[in-house]
Amino acid sequence: DGRLRLSRQGVIFKNSKTGKVDNIQASELAEGVWRRVALGHGLKLLTKNGHVYKYDGFRESEFDKLSDFFKAHYCLELAEKDLCVKGWNWGTVRFGGQLLSFDIGEQPVFEIPLSNVSQCTTGKNEVTLEFHQNDDAEVSLMEVRFYVPPTQEDGVDPVEAFAQNVLSKADVIQATGDAICIFRELQCLTPRGRYDIRIYPTFLHLHGKTFDYKIPYTTVLRLFLLPHKDQRQMFFVISLDPPIKQGQTRYHFLILLFSKDEDISLTLNMNEEEVEKRFEGRLTKNMSGSLYEMVSRVMKALVNRKITVPGNFQGHSGAQCITCSYKASSGLLYPLERGFIYVHKPPVHIRFDEISFVNFARGTTTTRSFDFEIETKQGTQYTFSSIEREEYGKLFDFVNAKKLNIKNRGLKEGMKQSYDEYADSDEDQHDAYLERMKEEGKIREENANDSSDGSGEETDESFNPGEEDDDVAEEFDSNASASSSSGDGDSDRDDKKPAKKAKIVKDRKPRKKQPESKKGKDPNAPKRPMSAYMLWLNASREKIKSDHPGISITDLSKKAGELWKAMSKEKKEEWDRKAEDARRDYEKAMKEYSKADSHRGERAKKKKKKQEKQVKGKGDKKGATSKSSSSKSPAKGMSDSFKSKEFVSSDESSSAESKKEDSEDEGAASPPPSSEDSASGSD
Repeated sequence: DGRLRLSRQGVIFKNSKTGKVDNIQASELAEGVWRRVALGHGLKLLTKNGHVYKYDGFRESEFDKLSDFFKAHYCLELAEKDLCVKGWNWGTVRFGGQLLSFDIGEQPVFEIPLSNVSQCTTGKNEVTLEFHQNDDAEVSLMEVRFYVPPTQEDGVDPVEAFAQNVLSKADVIQATGDAICIFRELQCLTPRGRYDIRIYPTFLHLHGKTFDYKIPYTTVLRLFLLPHKDQRQMFFVISLDPPIKQGQTRYHFLILLFSKDEDISLTLNMNEEEVEKRFEGRLTKNMSGSLYEMVSRVMKALVNRKITVPGNFQGHSGAQCITCSYKASSGLLYPLERGFIYVHKPPVHIRFDEISFVNFARGTTTTRSFDFEIETKQGTQYTFSSIEREEYGKLFDFVNAKKLNIKNRGLKEGMKQSYDEYADSDEDQHDAYLERMKEEGKIREENANDSSDGSGEETDESFNPGEEDDDVAEEFDSNASASSSSGDGDSDRDDKKPAKKAKIVKDRKPRKKQPESKKGKDPNAPKRPMSAYMLWLNASREKIKSDHPGISITDLSKKAGELWKAMSKEKKEEWDRKAEDARRDYEKAMKEYSKADSHRGERAKKKKKKQEKQVKGKGDKKGATSKSSSSKSPAKGMSDSFKSKEFVSSDESSSAESKKEDSEDEGAASPPPSSEDSASGSD
């Protein structure tokens, strides 16, 4: 935005934001064009020296006034030209001054100021223009590619002619003067190939057989010098933003690989005074040493950034890195003082301050390795897999020391112990899963043998009176009385069973008792009152969900905690009063419940005493009966003496009449029981 002033002397525009002033003399104006643009109407002015100025935001009604002014003072006809809006992507390119115009017929589609072009590269029938980044705009156009069809003219390459027209006016980095120094045939991992690196004062030039890259030092973010795990090679990594581009591929990292044995003698293409003045002792005119040291030293001096090296981390083998796989490729992960860097395909640099949490996971294919997962605060997840389990302890201690959030801390500390326990053993010597399978197989075989030996429909759980609850014990007693009355042969078989059955029941005991333990809670008991926070949460849950659609349960709990913490004291007191009322109601309900419970307990005690009294009277009667009939049926007498409570209580109603007769003839000798009575007793 700014202010445009038209006077007889010329056109003046002042930028409101920067205060920059464009002053165009009237004598320099060559052409004026009026056209409709996105923001109403616009004015395009061309000068005699090829510069183009465009101003937008005019109203349509202002055309007549401007046209008259131009005629009167600048002797120019303000021409009306419309932009082409057909949407076609083929047409004619015209170069006029500092402007590249893409036209369809006589109408322009778009124009590119060539001063904005930073790079121009050619391919087969193709020209690519790259642009300087505009820091004032949220979104910048960075690249345009033109397809140039081949022509029949001999000796003229249309692609080269196009590129030369662009380069003649473009603001492209030009190699003015000689390079400070040149490193020949360096091995480059990304982009792959061998390149000559020419060091210039403001940029470095990568010259390869296929591609050339010019990298300004202002785009270099960080420098890394990393030793290879084999201790014979070195990685030199240059982090770039914006990245260098080749077609659709972006290279955010430039990775050079050096052998430690390679030496070089280097002479800078500057005199000693210039070297001393520019680099202040960081470089000298003549230097010699390892190739990687020379490259890193020159880059550090020119880029003026520190070189990052691995910190105090040492892996299991003594190396400062960990062998692992990222995506489909194997590489090296370097834990640094302030982040992790993975080389080399694809290179990844993750700073500690952008990490949300890390996670240690078991390897998916084998137990001899584990996975290391990193999730950033933006939600991006990186998984480094196939890390040897011997590296676990060192990596865990490093992550712990850097105070990174470990997602599964408790689980992994247990895992660490198990790793240490089997660290020196071979995988074949101990297999916990195999041992467990063998144990379960043995138990299944024993169960199958025991079930084939048993008779009838009796299950394992039905025979364990000493270890089961009262209900099960009573059930067993009644079964035993029934089975023993059937004859001596059956009782002998039953006597042999307990030794085998008890063993199997012992194994199954936890499964049997698990549901029994839940019977202690009375469903009719009053529920405990909620706290003030829980009452508020239940009332506010739907509102929080509507304010944050798609929120997870854990995030909802966190958000609720933050809202409750930020709540004023007066509002909290309101919920405290509600919680206090709920507590009073609970105490009142508990008193009523306890009173009712005590009444139920008294009734149960009276009933139990009555049953015991009846059982005692019945036992005395049956004792006298068994004496008179012991010579005839000893087995029958034994079965009567072992009758359970359940059997006795169920028999009371059916023998009510016989009780009345017994009570009337109390003191007189009772006659021996009839055959019908004895039959009912055995039932």
